[in-house]
Amino acid sequence: MKHSTEANRILRLLFWESTIRCNLSCAHCRRLDTNEAVGKDLSTEQAKDLVRQLAELGGKQSFNPILVFSGGEPLCREDLFELITYAGSLSITPALATNGTLIDAEVAEKIKDNGVVRVAVSLDGATGRVHNKLRKLDGCFEKALEGISHLREKDIPFQINITLTRHNAHQLEDVYELAKRCGAVAVHIFMLVPVGCGQVLADTDMLSPKEYEDMLVKISQLDRLGEIQIKVTCGPHYERVIREQGLYQTRKGAHHDDNVPGRGRHGAATKGCLAGLGVLFAGHQGDVFPCGYLPVNCGNVLEEGLVDIWHNNKDLARMRNSSGLEGKCGICGYRQICGGCRARAYAATGNYMAEEPFCAYIPPEAAGSL
Repeated sequence: MKHSTEANRILRLLFWESTIRCNLSCAHCRRLDTNEAVGKDLSTEQAKDLVRQLAELGGKQSFNPILVFSGGEPLCREDLFELITYAGSLSITPALATNGTLIDAEVAEKIKDNGVVRVAVSLDGATGRVHNKLRKLDGCFEKALEGISHLREKDIPFQINITLTRHNAHQLEDVYELAKRCGAVAVHIFMLVPVGCGQVLADTDMLSPKEYEDMLVKISQLDRLGEIQIKVTCGPHYERVIREQGLYQTRKGAHHDDNVPGRGRHGAATKGCLAGLGVLFAGHQGDVFPCGYLPVNCGNVLEEGLVDIWHNNKDLARMRNSSGLEGKCGICGYRQICGGCRARAYAATGNYMAEEPFCAYIPPEAAGSL
């Protein structure tokens, strides 16, 4: 039985936790398993089957999804480049999300030779003092910058990812300037979701709803400059903010790379929260989730298969229907373009359709009842 319209069933990005292994232990990491669980990673053949399933799903759409090799740290996986090459052979576009510390000249050459279209490198500060504290390893900032320099030498497009917390929010503009100096094609700004290790960090370092709103306005001011592509992830209210700031029409007419996570092909804007809509997350054991921060298990690719999960899972179908949103999200005039963060709602209430708990906006329709 089909549970949603075809318009709401276009998978654009599959983030795959290719391994649970990582050489860092970041304070805000979404992963719950430790390196000891690496034996449960999908085998090479199981991983290739996942790629085949993704290609099958793409064949039922107007284009193939992008496969983002993530982790853990994907460069810790010994067969990573074999799998990246295999994805390319099935017309799946491969991208890589990494902490950057393991990229030397040889690895950069392999990244280029195996057809990775973009590398996302995480920098959670513009200085070693700030970045290293969140990443819990002295020197990892310098190693990440060294990795970026190797990517640049090989002309490999890369973006900078930053997860905003109270610890590093004051360096947002500095990270933006650093990204420009390094030659990044984009800056992707992640708003912290309290999941995994981030649950502990959230108690002390989570931005308040007001701080969250202020940061989104500040991001829109940087976005307005048009100097580098900016994307906000896990901050769906940004779709409201850019409209309130008069920025939406400017961005709508601008060129957006087809390979940019979170933006539609040919520059078409998409809903703020893409969990279960344009995005899926596959864990290192094959479990499928609406996104990497929402621990609602929708099935396993070794059992149901990706095509069946994507088209027929009831939780995904429910998330695609904005009329089912509850609280102020359910009556908000921006619910079709924002939707609130379903992962933060789930973390706060256990209900992924509840209202976004870190949104300061009060819809006019709700003003009298709140």
